[in-house]
Amino acid sequence: MNHFPLLLCLLLLTAGAMARPVVITVVGVPGEEDYRVRFDGWAQQIERGLAKASGNTLVKTIGAKGGATRQELDAAIAEAARTVTADDPFTLILIGHGSFDGSDYKFNLKGPDITATQLAVALDQIRSQRQLIVNSTSCSGGSLAALVKPKRVVMAATRTGTQKNATIFGRYFADAFSDASADTDKNETVSALEAFQYAQRRTVEYFEQEKRIATEQAVLNDIGSGTGVRDPGRDNGQGLLAAAFPVLRLGATATAAADPAKADLLRRKEILEQQIDRLKYEKDSLAPADYRQRMNALLLTLARTQADIDK
Repeated sequence: MNHFPLLLCLLLLTAGAMARPVVITVVGVPGEEDYRVRFDGWAQQIERGLAKASGNTLVKTIGAKGGATRQELDAAIAEAARTVTADDPFTLILIGHGSFDGSDYKFNLKGPDITATQLAVALDQIRSQRQLIVNSTSCSGGSLAALVKPKRVVMAATRTGTQKNATIFGRYFADAFSDASADTDKNETVSALEAFQYAQRRTVEYFEQEKRIATEQAVLNDIGSGTGVRDPGRDNGQGLLAAAFPVLRLGATATAAADPAKADLLRRKEILEQQIDRLKYEKDSLAPADYRQRMNALLLTLARTQADIDK
């Protein structure tokens, strides 16, 4: 548990004035027409959800109608390296197929593929201090070792690189951009953790309803080292950064994100929510009375801040 103070400092330092989130969705080569329709649909759903939120997110989708090339992917990341600031949250979503030969993971593109190591090198050029990488492809668990990094949340649709069947995690991750139930704490913000848990839950339900053996188990890593976990929480120390990473803002929160006059209030609100999440992680190490006192104080301040945003 001794990494929590460091994480809190990170959250506070990187939550400065409201910056412009950047989301790049890359559709890989589909291989078959059915997959092309499926993958393009997921990418469009993400883009529509972000547009409907009416926030200030910059959204870029590449590879629709046939799959992105390595050149297109490299160009998109290079552009982000030039334009994304340290304060801008950056998200990369990979949709399509992947492969794993026991050593290297590859994201399948039109023409030459890109390995997880090559992708990690490219992403390291982006200055953003808050990054989210969502790899929804088959074999995506094989990319984790290369992609995990401090200040970065990484999701993979499969637990290992050997889970080679086409995945459906991406379908439900895209659904999180249009289904209000993904916002489980009802704070008008879908966090990376909530989106992960929503997609994971829906994926499990799919296999159960279809009475099929699950061929994928999504995992998340946001501590910058080690492996991914299926159930981020206090027991494994994972999920704190993911909970503090807004994927989609809704309602008044989306309006505030686009309003310079309310940006500071929203920044304060998100810091308070991060402090509440951290306190929940530390609950077992605190005296019950101390925990209740600190939690009540944070919740009261959060309520007042939300009231100011709603004015």
